[in-house]
Amino acid sequence: MKYDVIVVGAGHAGCEAALASARMGAKTLLVTMNKDNIGFMSCNPAIGGIGKGQLVKEIDALGGEMARAADYAGIQFRQLNSSKGPAVRSSRAQIDREKYKFYMRNIVNKQENLDVTEEQVIGLVVKNMSVIGVKTSSGNILSKAVIITPGTFLNGLLHIGFKHFPGGRMGEKAATKLSDSLKNLGFKLLRFKTGTCPRLDGRTIDFSGLQIQEGDKEPIPFSFSTRCIDRKQVPCYITHTNQMTHEIIRSGLSKSPLFTGIIHGTGVRYCPSIEDKIVKFADKERHQIFLEPEGLNTFDFYPNGIATSLPEDIQMDFLHSIKGLEKAKPMHMGYGIEHDVLDPTQIYPYLEAKLVSNLYTAGQINGTTGYEEAAAQGLIAGVNAVLKMKGRDLLILDRSTSYIGVLLDDLVTKGTNEPYRMFTSRVEHRLVIREDNADLRLRKIGYEAGLVSKEDFDKTAEKQKKIEQGLKYLRREKIRPSKETNQRLEKLNIPSIKKTVSLEEFLRRPEVDISAFGIDLPDDVLNQMEIEVKYAGFIQRQIKDIERFKDLERIRIPRGLDYANIPGLSKEIKEKLKKFQPVSLGQANRISGVTPAAIMILMVFLKKTKSLPIIPICSHYKSLAVQ
Repeated sequence: MKYDVIVVGAGHAGCEAALASARMGAKTLLVTMNKDNIGFMSCNPAIGGIGKGQLVKEIDALGGEMARAADYAGIQFRQLNSSKGPAVRSSRAQIDREKYKFYMRNIVNKQENLDVTEEQVIGLVVKNMSVIGVKTSSGNILSKAVIITPGTFLNGLLHIGFKHFPGGRMGEKAATKLSDSLKNLGFKLLRFKTGTCPRLDGRTIDFSGLQIQEGDKEPIPFSFSTRCIDRKQVPCYITHTNQMTHEIIRSGLSKSPLFTGIIHGTGVRYCPSIEDKIVKFADKERHQIFLEPEGLNTFDFYPNGIATSLPEDIQMDFLHSIKGLEKAKPMHMGYGIEHDVLDPTQIYPYLEAKLVSNLYTAGQINGTTGYEEAAAQGLIAGVNAVLKMKGRDLLILDRSTSYIGVLLDDLVTKGTNEPYRMFTSRVEHRLVIREDNADLRLRKIGYEAGLVSKEDFDKTAEKQKKIEQGLKYLRREKIRPSKETNQRLEKLNIPSIKKTVSLEEFLRRPEVDISAFGIDLPDDVLNQMEIEVKYAGFIQRQIKDIERFKDLERIRIPRGLDYANIPGLSKEIKEKLKKFQPVSLGQANRISGVTPAAIMILMVFLKKTKSLPIIPICSHYKSLAVQ
């Protein structure tokens, strides 16, 4: 049987890619080595976090599944940076690992147009540098497009001390031959390293002296379709390493694959192993450890902060030196894993490979780390594979549109020499593209692609309408100074007023909360209104920056443009443009070494040759406060 789309790998990227493809009407096949592990959380049992919560909200706004799965399986919800401005607030949830896997496996298995098969993909079927299927251990399966999402399985190698063996994760085989197939096609591969923590039996942990971290009293769901989270939340616990822990780890560095040259891959800068922390931050007396429950029906705890590839005996020794873990029994030990990744500059922003047409890649194969980054890429790859097949405009989310746009642009324009992780600090326009307004920014795009239901789209349109009406009300209604008015303000600890002001002007005061006005509108609408008013000046400046950014971003560069024939460009710049094959003048402008003069030459050339700009099917959120 021939399929429209084949997705290789059933992790977070693979699930989103397969679901998006099938929901858009393409006959899709999901190929996995183990059907039971569809949607499995290989590392820590959590979704979201700084910069990552925004990705999950955007995935949901576009019609992806991760947010709904997190709401279903969440056992503790927290909004990080809640005391700071809205630009950096991010949602995070502890997840019941088994419930999450059950939910995602169930959704995938029930999805119309989607078949699942248990096979090992050992290569690609390519004709005239266009992929036409995959090679499996039992034969070829043909398709119009292939999306590769192998996670850490691509030539994966596991390390515990001096023991090392092939594997995608503990107990599962690596995808070695697929890696060879990509090399033979001419792709440049890099070698990255990540790791995981030992899992602990909670019955052997002494929680009595540890700091408790509770969830938020009023949990904020990830999905805009989830009305509320109404279930008991479980706590996490905080402990720390100490000087004895550090001494034990230092004494074992001679047996560490990381420090004896056995591991060659580049590790995660922002999530280093505990032995890496001890060496790089030798002056620190202790490092924080979060003891995270892995579910409601298991005793397993994940000690977030002590990922390691040290030998088992040293892992045991340093664990038992930590407060609360003196008698802890590991369910299994921590380990490091090396795996192959593509140099991501070899793919377009819509995630199709430059070397082989109709081949898409998503997730850790593109050099990222994290469930959320993988799921975002999987969704975009799935959407674009089908859009191209249908002859429709491709979905290219730019840097002013979304965190997903920043993620993809960073990868394909700058590349990465270490595992890439999303942070709010990477996002220039973060006050405009916040996690709370992801639905207002992206729902229409998901609806037009066929992933968002009319009901959900109509709800977002109604929300937008209520925000507009609410802001008009704030501008229209006035507060006038009087003895009675100022007495009421005094009771609310708000300074008195001396002249008539609109509610909008009054709300700009930092001490004034919109809840004091008693406006009968939903909380999410009131929240948007308050942000729009309080940050109007900052938002207006960012929108002006975005408009300038869009001027170059709107001018598209035809695929396959021969830069050698453009007079005035230096040889070096011609080589860079040929290598990166930017899709717009904006992307070309962000390539290191491409000068403003070169951009002007390119712009003049495109106008002379009448290469008309192609506007991608995306839009950015336009602030209501500055209309």
